[in-house]
Amino acid sequence: MDLRQLRTFRAVAELGSLSKASDRLRIAQPALSRQIKLLEHDLKTPLFVRHGRGMVPTDAGRMLFERTAWLVRRLEQARADVMAVAGAPAGRVVIGLVPTVGGELAARIARRITAEFPGIQLRLVDAYGGFLVDWLHRSEIDLAVVYGPARSLHLDVEVLRRDAMFVVGAAGQGLAGRSDVSLAWLADQPLVLPSAPHGLRALVDGAAAAAGVALTVTVEADSFQPLLDVVAAGVGLTLLPAYAVAGRIAAGLLEACPLAPRLERELVLALPARQGGSLATTMVAKIVRDEVSGLG
Repeated sequence: MDLRQLRTFRAVAELGSLSKASDRLRIAQPALSRQIKLLEHDLKTPLFVRHGRGMVPTDAGRMLFERTAWLVRRLEQARADVMAVAGAPAGRVVIGLVPTVGGELAARIARRITAEFPGIQLRLVDAYGGFLVDWLHRSEIDLAVVYGPARSLHLDVEVLRRDAMFVVGAAGQGLAGRSDVSLAWLADQPLVLPSAPHGLRALVDGAAAAAGVALTVTVEADSFQPLLDVVAAGVGLTLLPAYAVAGRIAAGLLEACPLAPRLERELVLALPARQGGSLATTMVAKIVRDEVSGLG
């Protein structure tokens, strides 16, 4: 079992077919098939169930996929770092961003990386924090910007900033003319929020419970863009940091006002616990810190 075989195996497992893995790895399909067969022979067990629509990992294949993520990433990091000793950092870095900051940060980070470290291959992943934390634990991504509280994350974490939450609604709903609104006022309003597992929902539900307020969630939206679309259609209000909707407010689609008393979320830089990181990951983390400090 070598790194080339593991990379092939993981690509096929992720994509579900040899042809798609061939396109990603730029290796001929017959060569990939031979590597999978050699790996199965070495492990003395089938790793995939093959059918007309592709390849699905067996129980053994799923176990191998879960337990080799960190190993493949560390080997790739070591290779990139050794090659970068005499030059600039290089290698692949996968960074996860929660949607509320992804729209603001993604372009800034990509612009800086391509200009300052052209040897770094950057992959940006946009997902809610729960998914990103899970992928960090499995070493499927290298670092992530997620919402805290940091103490609840069993990862290497650094609090980057604390964001005040604003009540956000469709343009013309009167929020722009208010100095603030309370949780008690929100109790009489229809709300649009992610479902219970997500950090934003937990934060809002916790604040409402502490204040003795019962909120009415009319629509649950577990993707950021649909959530904003539903709010912009006037279906209900939501709570977000101001910079997450600054562009839509400027375009006249949404309006917002502060929540009082102030409700904050920690914005956290997180990396897999006790694994360290490549030189490239260290440079990307530095740029992330710089760019987060510049958010509105």
